[in-house]
Amino acid sequence: MTQQRFFGFEKLEIYHESVELAALVYRLTAAFPADERFGLTNQLRRAATSVTLNIAEGSGRGTNKDFAHFLMQARGSVYEVVGAVQLAVRLEYLRPEQTHTINEQAQSISAKITALARNLKAEA
Repeated sequence: MTQQRFFGFEKLEIYHESVELAALVYRLTAAFPADERFGLTNQLRRAATSVTLNIAEGSGRGTNKDFAHFLMQARGSVYEVVGAVQLAVRLEYLRPEQTHTINEQAQSISAKITALARNLKAEA
């Protein structure tokens, strides 16, 4: 069954990849210690969610320049996810083998964001 799409950003592969990244982060952080609920758990979830939301918001800003700016914000949030995941490994909340998929997704999303932003800037 194909979900109906109403907004332009829903056609973007990076948008769907970012939703998957956020969902994975939520699943992995569910096992973090309860005392991290307002610390690293929250920060990691917010960063992952920020990727998706910046892509969506930027696409609705109306200009390529604005969209490219929001894409760079999204890319920064991808980097934040990677950094937080590395910290989670160091704190032994995650095992290194649990981070493989996140790192692959983050690398893919980051590269696609950079390419899309570059194209948008060239068209501006």
